[in-house]
Amino acid sequence: MISKMKKPILLILGIYFICALVKDFEFLVLKTDQTFLAENIICKLFAIGVIFFCLHKMRISWSGIGFKKSGMIRGGLLGLFLGIVTFSISYSAEYLILKNMGLHPKFSFYIANFTISSQNVLGVSMPALIICLLGNIINVWAEEGLFRGLLFQIGKTFYTQKTANLIQSLLFGIWHIITVIVWVLDGSIGIPAALILSAGYLVLAGILGYEWGLCVALTGTLWAGVFEHFFNNFISNTLHVITETGVDELQIIRIVISNVLSLLIVILLTKARKRPVTQSLPQSSSFPPGPPKQTGL
Repeated sequence: MISKMKKPILLILGIYFICALVKDFEFLVLKTDQTFLAENIICKLFAIGVIFFCLHKMRISWSGIGFKKSGMIRGGLLGLFLGIVTFSISYSAEYLILKNMGLHPKFSFYIANFTISSQNVLGVSMPALIICLLGNIINVWAEEGLFRGLLFQIGKTFYTQKTANLIQSLLFGIWHIITVIVWVLDGSIGIPAALILSAGYLVLAGILGYEWGLCVALTGTLWAGVFEHFFNNFISNTLHVITETGVDELQIIRIVISNVLSLLIVILLTKARKRPVTQSLPQSSSFPPGPPKQTGL
């Protein structure tokens, strides 16, 4: 079915917009993130269901989009390495900057949902920790399976790997802008601030999306992105920098440093690899070969 499509970008966009509509409905109407769950989890479960449906129709297994048993340890260690190293550096930089500003920063462990400019605090308890862990597992399964898994693999069947990676990372960035729309609608921010924050979400999420696409090409699996994605979300949910003037005031600097460093490391690893990255995930293991690949959208 896929190999016969004349406009595969329509399939990619169709799958994306179906999932995005449910996400937007949950953010704007259901507002599950404002409940005890502190996470919009329904849209993530829906996305997982969409992936199941598409894989069934395309007669492809989950391993065919990168959830392979082999390579899980290697990819997981790479993802954890990227997360631990880059966040160690970015938290240290944030601490030193605050210290240089004459403040007295300290680290505090408690659970809150993650956004660039606000928090919904759950506190420190076993139920809160379990909710945080399960929420992040579902979130990572849905987003990595949808963007770096299904959409990236469909894209690679018809376009160059670079173009397919750019498509999924751009969509991943757009996916996160709904948070800013919510803030505008509830009066928390104005249009000028919303434009800046939207650009921030687009760029920062896009950087990570592109990096995790490179990790798929580098390792042949989704596990590096899965583990780093989980670590990034969990550490942002739980480890906070507090001063006498506020909490996580320089969080944006922390995230920028971590994301850029992580991307640079993966680019260096990709360049250092002698074997062409396009051989890392053969098409024969997942999607049937498509027509000659296009160089653009």
